[in-house]
Amino acid sequence: MKNRIRLLRAEKGWSQAELAEKVSVSRNSINAVENGKFDPSLPLAFRIADVFERTVEEVFLRESD
Repeated sequence: MKNRIRLLRAEKGWSQAELAEKVSVSRNSINAVENGKFDPSLPLAFRIADVFERTVEEVFLRESD
């Protein structure tokens, strides 16, 4: 699953560690999600979207088949 986390973090000026703290996960978890190595759980996806004041669909994008 593709995502816009890196871009949204840059717009806010947040590090991975700052985002991780805001959504109550480790920095390693944010890194894995951001780099497409791990798909977040639905609750985590909603928490991430919420901190950016975006919808889940605006943060996480389907990959084209």
